[in-house]
Amino acid sequence: MRLTINSASISDYALTLDGSKIYYLAAFEKGYDLWMSDTRTRETKILAKLGAGGSKLDISKDGKNIFVVNNGSLLKVDDAGKSTTIAINTEMVLDPAAERAYIFEHAWRQVKAKFYDPTIHGINWKMYHDAYSKFLPHISNNYDFQELLSELLGELNGSHTGGRYSPQPINPDNTAVLGLLYDESFTGKGIKVMEVIAEGPADHVKSKINAGIIIEKIDGESVTGSDDWARLLNRKAGKFTLLSGKDAQGIAWEETIKPISFAEESALLYKRWTRKMYQMVDSISNGTIGYVHVQGMNDGSYRSVIDEVMGKNKFKKAIIIDTRFNGGGWLHNDLLTLFSGKTYLEFAPQGNKVPATEPMDRWQKPSCVLMGEGNYSDAFIFPYVYKASGVGPLIGMPVPGTGTAVWWETQIDPTIVFGIPMVATLGKENRPTENLQLEPDIRVPLRYEDLLNGKDVQLETAIREMMKKIQ
Repeated sequence: MRLTINSASISDYALTLDGSKIYYLAAFEKGYDLWMSDTRTRETKILAKLGAGGSKLDISKDGKNIFVVNNGSLLKVDDAGKSTTIAINTEMVLDPAAERAYIFEHAWRQVKAKFYDPTIHGINWKMYHDAYSKFLPHISNNYDFQELLSELLGELNGSHTGGRYSPQPINPDNTAVLGLLYDESFTGKGIKVMEVIAEGPADHVKSKINAGIIIEKIDGESVTGSDDWARLLNRKAGKFTLLSGKDAQGIAWEETIKPISFAEESALLYKRWTRKMYQMVDSISNGTIGYVHVQGMNDGSYRSVIDEVMGKNKFKKAIIIDTRFNGGGWLHNDLLTLFSGKTYLEFAPQGNKVPATEPMDRWQKPSCVLMGEGNYSDAFIFPYVYKASGVGPLIGMPVPGTGTAVWWETQIDPTIVFGIPMVATLGKENRPTENLQLEPDIRVPLRYEDLLNGKDVQLETAIREMMKKIQ
């Protein structure tokens, strides 16, 4: 039952003991504000305009005061809406060695209680506990502690586990990039541009930056071979930055651009790669075969797949489903449903058949799946169920059996995380698919030398196989 009068993004809520009022943190505009709703009269109002990030709230026993965190400060708000900041001055004495020992013990116990195989693969888990715990007194930092956890959990011979340490540096370096590819063999002064990445900051009609130009200075500082020039882009993302140098004819130039983050450039490089893959398929197949890459097993990737499959690939005669380099998620059933459609109805206005058939929201024509050693987790499960369902062939290299569902658990020290594969998937072999290597129907290695030269023999093989299906 919804107790509030409308829907919103809710951070936390609390009911008074008599159930007459509900206090909640809701975001309608910028940040979360404290709201009150009378459950009987339906009166609703803002008690405190906070504009804060999401947090927890608590209510006093008499129901007259609400306590909430607001931008790092503790705030008391009475039922009339009056706000008072509560001053806090506390200290905590931390014994990091004892805390690491606790986390180690906790991780060992969690595996014993929740690992997907109750026999823990038949290993002596107590023996490993005793063997690895001996190292604890000699560890003084989380870098080494992460390694200890990973070594212990690695004895499980299971996927989706291991220790992770995510340090939280204060005011760290944040190096921007220019959205360019460089000629690494260039030995002259400055850096030579080999390619302007499409949709990057220099990819516009008025830009002087193109293949062959040389960047000699960044914001007036010389780019030299004796120093790492990337330091000149530290904290420059989104800020006007002056580049200057010489073009291919030796003529001086300068231009102001806004560098982008490494993550933004990585996204552009991914689009560059998929664009090349699609163009290769289109060229070799004379436009008859479609292509789609499944980047991850998540909502965003599924929306992209649907858009491309039922959009620009709608009237292709076959399609290649590329899952290489996919790290997983949970999308196997959605993808299997999409690509296993069977035609059950055609349309013929005025007696003339048209390309549209039912089911219109599913792919009904030939397909194949490209996979490789980098497939992981649900990117193993999808090709596994695709093959088991007899939809089409698998092409590429074997995929490690990593078909478990994991719980990544953040510890009391939030920089430490470890994983517990808790749910096994059982296939036609009636055994967990974990450690069950999936073999392709057509085995094709992707040699590093070929990849460097822009050749993708796995994709070329998939194109040939689909061409056979439509002839």
